[in-house]
Amino acid sequence: MAPAGFHTSDLAYFARRAVVTAGPVVARHYLEERDLSVRGAQGVTLGVIAAYVVGIAILWNVPYLRYILWPFKMLVIAFHEFGHASTACCTGGRVESISLDPHEGGVTHMRGGISAITLPAGYLGSSFIGALLTFCGFNTVASKVASIVLGVCFLLVLWWGKKDWLTILTIILAVGLIVAFWFIPNALRFYVLFIGVMSSLYSVWDICDDLILRKVNSSDASQFAKRYGGSSQCWGIMWSVISCIIMAAGIVAGIAAFPQTFEQQRKDANGFIPTGQKF
Repeated sequence: MAPAGFHTSDLAYFARRAVVTAGPVVARHYLEERDLSVRGAQGVTLGVIAAYVVGIAILWNVPYLRYILWPFKMLVIAFHEFGHASTACCTGGRVESISLDPHEGGVTHMRGGISAITLPAGYLGSSFIGALLTFCGFNTVASKVASIVLGVCFLLVLWWGKKDWLTILTIILAVGLIVAFWFIPNALRFYVLFIGVMSSLYSVWDICDDLILRKVNSSDASQFAKRYGGSSQCWGIMWSVISCIIMAAGIVAGIAAFPQTFEQQRKDANGFIPTGQKF
């Protein structure tokens, strides 16, 4: 029993003070236990991520060369639409259909749900999935697991998307690369990392396309601005910043969780669904 004159509000106050005081200490202690120093394998991975960011940004905007990204754009668009659909279901809505257009567009038809959550969930959902893939890209075994999921996702894209020869050919090629890279040292890990980086920054590139270069009036950001105020550019920039933060969190988590050297990763990978190759 609490002493006389002591109220539950006092208890709540002291509890909040304890959290505020002890929280940073606990967090600092945890980060000190998790060695976040960048080792050789992690340094290479960070360098590859930086190269991917520059390379994808160039390919995204160069005519004809942009077709190299076609299957990966289709997959990331599928992640985007999955973000809309999943949050609609979680907020009381119902998904009627999902379609993916080979001209790099997609749409989720749904009823109900909370639009304040479902509208930004497309970009932020693809960023979250990208962060998970980037996290897996720091480790060969984690990349093996992620590649199996990616293979299924590519096939689902074929199922949902409109069928044309370019879409079918490029997605089959992307799945074929997953299979081939299982037999090439480190290739699978960097392949998963590539898709993770692209998915993480999809919102940044797509928002630049829609709101700055082409000024599309039917983007998620413009719809959000119509319903809740503000400008589409403002919401787009905010979502882009959040996407970058999510990606950074995936990178930091990968550094903290996978400190193994290349040699240690090879040994671990040879014990998980071995392919007869020395990863």
